Amino acid sequence: MDKFHPFLYLGFIPGFDDYPNVIYSWAVMVFLIAISALATRALQTIPFGTQNVLETLFEGVASLMEDTLGPEGRPYFPLIFTLSIYIFLSNVIGILPGFMAPTSNINTNVGCALTVFLATHYIGLKKNGLKYLKHFTGPIMWLAPLMVPIEIISHLARPLSLTLRLFGNITGEELVLGVLMLLCLQLFLPLPWAMQLFVIFGSFIQAFVFVLLTMIYIAGSLEGHDNDEHGEEYAHAN
Repeated sequence: MDKFHPFLYLGFIPGFDDYPNVIYSWAVMVFLIAISALATRALQTIPFGTQNVLETLFEGVASLMEDTLGPEGRPYFPLIFTLSIYIFLSNVIGILPGFMAPTSNINTNVGCALTVFLATHYIGLKKNGLKYLKHFTGPIMWLAPLMVPIEIISHLARPLSLTLRLFGNITGEELVLGVLMLLCLQLFLPLPWAMQLFVIFGSFIQAFVFVLLTMIYIAGSLEGHDNDEHGEEYAHAN
């Protein structure tokens, strides 16, 4: 799958044949660094050009975070914004002949999913201290022996879900688009622009879902969990 695109051979780059997803990931990162440097080189009060585009993206992601996380989510904006832009570009780069989407390789997605997994629990421990561990015991203390295994399995399933969802969708898009482009080139047909537009839309949706789930996980880790209070409320209710 990694060598599915035959149009551009970058074998002169060390490790390309074995790890093309790493090379294209670095290409995305270099592009983002260059765009960021260009946009911040001379900031204007009234933005235009690259600065205007980036500020529009900033406002869109910030608005989504405000709705999902509230004011408490602002410190985590760099993580969310970076993930959203990186994953979208890593998805959509596959429409270019000779390029593969880094997210069509499961290793790239594992890295992103583990970053979210570790960040989520780090944020929870930083916010709530050791009380964060009560998150795994459920609302009532005597249910802890049942809830702890369930919660552990649930949390471990999160990076697996994030990884496989992104991998499956982007790999499917890559395969379909690659086959159509090969057919068009061999039969001298126009390039499948409709399919390319669909891939761009699908790339946006997959990045959006990944980031939205990340924000939901962070929101859960920011919540306080006091089993004693919940237990008292449960006792009074009964």
